Amino acid sequence: MNVLAETDAAYIAGFLDGDGSINVRLKPNKAYRFDFQIAPNIVFYQSKKGLSVLNRLMEIIGGGKIRLRNDGIAEYTIGDTDTMINLINQIMPYLILKKDQASLLMAVLKRKENLTTKKEFLKVVKLIDSYKQLNYSKRRKNDFNLVSAQLEQSKKEV
Repeated sequence: MNVLAETDAAYIAGFLDGDGSINVRLKPNKAYRFDFQIAPNIVFYQSKKGLSVLNRLMEIIGGGKIRLRNDGIAEYTIGDTDTMINLINQIMPYLILKKDQASLLMAVLKRKENLTTKKEFLKVVKLIDSYKQLNYSKRRKNDFNLVSAQLEQSKKEV
């Protein structure tokens, strides 16, 4: 992650407010201690015609990857924890619309690193559920109720 010039930080914050998203998904994955992977990311969107803008963003920020979707949209996704933390710290003063999502992301990232008990994990899952009120989550199905029921069913404690 690069250190951003003040103008770049303000520009990236505005871009994220307008054409980006901050979210955390719970992905079923038996390889993880509690059968779910906490998958946070920051995504910037553009039409494929605006791909050069996303390439420039990636160059300025210094991390992430670009994916071309089949629907004519390009996504620049940042999923690395350190890069997300550094980016949010630098753009937070300039965020307007996504300030709450950014604060929630920072809370989740801080708590997810040291999860040792089911109770701690479920507290983070409840935090992640807060995105329902902040984002337009149409397809979110792995929520606190589903995860806690699944953990109870599997009797997974560690």
